[in-house]
Amino acid sequence: MITSGGFAAAFQQLQPEFEKATGIKLTVTRGASQGSGPDTIGAQLGRGFPADVVIMSREGLDDLIAEKRILAGSDINLGQTPLGLAVRAGAPKPDIRTVEAFRQTMLRAKSVTFPGSTTGIYMVKKLFPQLGIANEMAPKTTSTGVAAVAKGDAEIAVQPVSELLHAPGTEFVGTIPKEIQYVSVFSAAMVAGSKEPKAANELLDFLTSEKAKRAIKATGMEPLKPR
Repeated sequence: MITSGGFAAAFQQLQPEFEKATGIKLTVTRGASQGSGPDTIGAQLGRGFPADVVIMSREGLDDLIAEKRILAGSDINLGQTPLGLAVRAGAPKPDIRTVEAFRQTMLRAKSVTFPGSTTGIYMVKKLFPQLGIANEMAPKTTSTGVAAVAKGDAEIAVQPVSELLHAPGTEFVGTIPKEIQYVSVFSAAMVAGSKEPKAANELLDFLTSEKAKRAIKATGMEPLKPR
């Protein structure tokens, strides 16, 4: 299976429980839900990677459904999470309580990192232009993500909360203002042509269980009804 970063923390908790309960051994790969890079989930499937299940942003999954790479009717919604901000452990926490405070924090920051996937597309294509800071942000943003903040290579990370809450070496500041918020929905589905459809269905069923919902909630997401 392939999972995007936003659901990775929850799945890290769930994988051993699923394997113990079912006896099914999972091989897990990471990939971005959207974007133009060679390691996006779509690009990996396009190269023939033998995935049975994908977990990714709803937008990215809808793209794959439109391309008929997903078994029709197998898609389920798992959880949703808002955008948040994190800094390196011990660093001052900036003010992001209002839209203007967030805007000024972005302008003052020496470097900002965010995923190059669904939320990054939102920030570059919509949020920064909406705030009138697209030109100022362009030279100081990267898509390396929160790990760069932990290393000191970036000052601020703006990502789905589920990617920030338990990131080592960083501190979670809070969610960005609701007026400019973007809530990511993470969904799962079986890949068309899966060689292990029975095991894939067992995994999809497990991902909607009460045990899975607890892990989803613990990692900064709100569980959703599958459909």
